[in-house]
Amino acid sequence: MLLAELEIWHSRPIAPTRRVAVGRKLLPTDPPPGFGGLLLGGIVAASIDELDPELGGEVSRLINDLEAGRRVPQPRLRHRLQVDRIGLARSHHRLVDLGDSVHFDLEHNGSPAAQILGAVYAAGALPSGPRSGVMSALRRSLRWRGPIGPAFVANLSGMDGARVWSALAFGDPVAWALDVLGFPDGGAPRRVDVQQRFRALLRHAHPDHGGDEDDAARRILDLTEARRILLAASAPAL
Repeated sequence: MLLAELEIWHSRPIAPTRRVAVGRKLLPTDPPPGFGGLLLGGIVAASIDELDPELGGEVSRLINDLEAGRRVPQPRLRHRLQVDRIGLARSHHRLVDLGDSVHFDLEHNGSPAAQILGAVYAAGALPSGPRSGVMSALRRSLRWRGPIGPAFVANLSGMDGARVWSALAFGDPVAWALDVLGFPDGGAPRRVDVQQRFRALLRHAHPDHGGDEDDAARRILDLTEARRILLAASAPAL
């Protein structure tokens, strides 16, 4: 299932000019940074190592300008933003749900600068409400060094544990937590019930009590994170 999508149009390698345009996009941002923010961060993180180091500071300044809604002079990162796509090549990036994990399908046909610019400009076009959360995710992606996988998703989303995250876990953490702990979807269990269910399931998950040793670590992480989410959701507002 498609979770997020972005087309970036850019100059061809043999073209004498450097141009970039944002094409079709599907960038959900609820809860921030959302699947859209994850995809944009993945595009940036996958390209940042190949970007000219002299341009790194300009990327950060561009993110700040777009987050604040300031006018952005052109060109940036030696590329000029435009609307017209005639004569440009396309890179198509997607975030998809594989059932038990989210997968980044990134197609880099242009320069690293063009990919980063396309992602940052797409973030800058978001409504002011979710824009800040997505820009924060982009700043973290600038510092990321490693594969674009579960640990990256955990880093950008603020979730605990560098493990494979289902689309439900990211898109609706409370529904995921209810499912992990075996509560009816849409219910609001009491804190004492969450704690009791967590302890009971934790005992069953442990290898010493018959739990699958290979799966025990991930199961314990899932149970612990599900408890944290539900306890936070039931905490009284200050």
